[in-house]
Amino acid sequence: MALRNAVMAALLQGEASGYDLAKAFDATVADFWMSTPQQLYRELDRMEAEGLVTARVVEQKRRPNKRLFSLTEAGRAAVHAYTAEPLGKPAVIRDELLVKVQCLDAGDMEAVRTAIAERTEWATAKLARYERLRQRLLDGRSEEAYFAEAERIGPYLTLLRGMAFERENLQWGDMALRRLEQRTAALRADG
Repeated sequence: MALRNAVMAALLQGEASGYDLAKAFDATVADFWMSTPQQLYRELDRMEAEGLVTARVVEQKRRPNKRLFSLTEAGRAAVHAYTAEPLGKPAVIRDELLVKVQCLDAGDMEAVRTAIAERTEWATAKLARYERLRQRLLDGRSEEAYFAEAERIGPYLTLLRGMAFERENLQWGDMALRRLEQRTAALRADG
């Protein structure tokens, strides 16, 4: 998947500045697509040159002017074409924490335990942020009502996937921490 596809998906929500897109990436697609602001701005410039997005300048008084981007008809056609393409191979996990866990028996078990605890704290915070977003999307409606009434359901479905991912991270992290505590206690008893 190219960054442009994630950008076009974000622009389906409507016109946005590069800054707004970077924040949206952080809040909504960070679980399945990462990008730096520099990468995002470069991609927006390329997309504008290719006619996939258009930009308009909004003058601001006490801040630099900002550019607001929106999808063109060609951009919407590109979204349609992208969704029709067959999927590639399933994504692979590239997670430095898991490499450290793999090495923990020969490494610094306490440092790895700390890293797992930090990951569970991160997942807890992310899950809380996702829940606030879910409540905003639902706006007092049940999920059934949302799915029946909402103009777009894709963002909600991806949000649910992100929430499930973070719940699984919490479940794994809690289990791993318990097992490490058991292992540490057993090593102390033997030593």
